[in-house]
Amino acid sequence: MVLTYSAFDSGSLWLQPEQTWEKVRDEVMGLPSFNPDHRSLQRRLVGSATVVEPDGSGRILLPPSLRQVSGLEKRVVMLGMGNRFEIWDENTLNAKRAEEDSKPNEEPSAEMSRLVL
Repeated sequence: MVLTYSAFDSGSLWLQPEQTWEKVRDEVMGLPSFNPDHRSLQRRLVGSATVVEPDGSGRILLPPSLRQVSGLEKRVVMLGMGNRFEIWDENTLNAKRAEEDSKPNEEPSAEMSRLVL
């Protein structure tokens, strides 16, 4: 499993199988590095990626540097997001959910409108 920062949400980490990670890594590193936004994404994702292995009890040790920058405290939440997990500090995730719930209802994107939920 590979642990890295989230590309989109400050305050969370991504945990994904190595095979999935390799595809993401290759796509990110394929972006032209002369673009400052591309370099920032490359540093954030690829530069911080760490291989982690579950211990005998299935626990994963989160490196202190990733815990600190993502603000993970005592209680964390793992969200299954298809091909990866998002790891959040419980309080940060609750605040994010409250913020999202308080936003006025906007028109869904064309992509979301096509979903049958």
